[in-house]
Amino acid sequence: MRRRAADYRRPVRRKYWCWIWALLGLFLVAGLLLFVVQHNQNEDRDGKPVQEMRESPQREAHRVLNFTEELVSTTSLSRQLAEQMTLAKAYVVIAKEHNNLHLAWELSSRIRSCQLLLSKAAKRGEPLTLDEAEPIIKSLSSLIFKAQDAHYDIATTITTMKSHTQALEERANAAIVQSTVFGQLAAEALPKSLHCLNVKLTVDWIKNPSLQQLMEETRYSPRLVDNNLYHFCIFSDSLLATSVVVNSTVSNADHPQQLVFHVVTNGISYGAMQAWFHHNDLKGATIEVQNIEEFTWLNASFAPIMKQPSDADAEPKTWNQKYLSLLDHLRFYIPDIYPQLEKVVFLEDDIVVQKELTPLFSLEMHGNVNGAVETCLEAFHRYYRYLNFSSPLISSKFDPQACGWAFGMNVFDLIAWRKANVTSRYHYWQQQNTDGTLWKLGTLPPGLLAFYGLTEPLDRRWHVLGLGYDMNIDSRLIESAAVIHFNGHMKPWLKLGIGRYKPLWERYVNTSHPYLQDCVAA
Repeated sequence: MRRRAADYRRPVRRKYWCWIWALLGLFLVAGLLLFVVQHNQNEDRDGKPVQEMRESPQREAHRVLNFTEELVSTTSLSRQLAEQMTLAKAYVVIAKEHNNLHLAWELSSRIRSCQLLLSKAAKRGEPLTLDEAEPIIKSLSSLIFKAQDAHYDIATTITTMKSHTQALEERANAAIVQSTVFGQLAAEALPKSLHCLNVKLTVDWIKNPSLQQLMEETRYSPRLVDNNLYHFCIFSDSLLATSVVVNSTVSNADHPQQLVFHVVTNGISYGAMQAWFHHNDLKGATIEVQNIEEFTWLNASFAPIMKQPSDADAEPKTWNQKYLSLLDHLRFYIPDIYPQLEKVVFLEDDIVVQKELTPLFSLEMHGNVNGAVETCLEAFHRYYRYLNFSSPLISSKFDPQACGWAFGMNVFDLIAWRKANVTSRYHYWQQQNTDGTLWKLGTLPPGLLAFYGLTEPLDRRWHVLGLGYDMNIDSRLIESAAVIHFNGHMKPWLKLGIGRYKPLWERYVNTSHPYLQDCVAA
């Protein structure tokens, strides 16, 4: 049989079958992959609840471990035990006061058991069970009922606890007063070397009549009333402190011969002050030393401060003579002491001058009397911190948020002072405060009242305070200050003084004086 030609032969069908089997294989592989993926997703869904169920007890255990929450929970046994224990402690005190020692011992024993049980629960991190807590709750409850049957009712308990609270407050207040008194004693204690110096200078003054005559003649110097010069007032009984104020002012002045210092001291320090300033070079500056005991016009009929009690029955803080010293209150009588002067700068004895102060005399005061640095950068230096605003006399006339200011370095326009009659204002408020209800003690509260509306704020750099109590004053602020003030108990001439600031004061002490050298060596 003859073969057909190639063009007329049937096509080969085996190729189609290959393609069919290849497609079937691909579908099979795809199906397997889909099955595997779907199976894994189902396992993840099934696994999450199991994992959450496993984590839930862990979170619950963590929650239980917070024993503080357990104690404040209204449904916990721990809180019930803690409250019963507190009440039992109160009854222990009352039982002891009524000499029921057996009941006090039983309560104390149950309290210790309760404390031990709570401590164990806190350590293991699990809440108390009813089986653990029930015996102690029952025993404590029966003892509390027993105490109530013994007439230790709630009213008695409250009264007793109030009396104990009051007694504790009184003890705390007594401790505060005692601490204050001790601090004042330490601050007032005169170092032996300074006492020695005062004695030597006083002896020198007494034995030297020519010196007394010379100093008497200076009292009539025309420079003392010359308003073309620069006048400074210092009222102090501390010799060395006053000398540092004068020396630092003179050392930083461009023309010290234009400076006049008016010093007022008491009878004890008068001779020593005169002798000291006679022996020391003041670079041409004039100094006048007066004895306050010679101010016969300053008596009880004129100055209300003279009438204030200073007996041993007064408040312990008044034992500190700083608060009742007439020298400290003399600042309110400057126009009476110096009737011919027009403007002065008042300096306290615990300051150090670091820059020229004569520009203070040319400051524009805008009709005000007192130029001072305000201290209300801190909220507690406002009027309400110094004065009793519960008194209508104060609250009706003054703003409790008014800014306070500081004594220590003040410019006083004496012409404006006399016109405003500031001294009479001061007298009025002193008379209103005879019972000490408007303010406690010191010169700043009456100063805030007397100079209210009459104070010109100065740049803060004129007067930096706090070197007698604040150990963290910025060094740059101290360097830029014209006057630094050692207000506080830690005076630089005492052992209490802050070591960081002492060199600022000591560099103006005349250590070359033979008397001072002898006293320090002794």
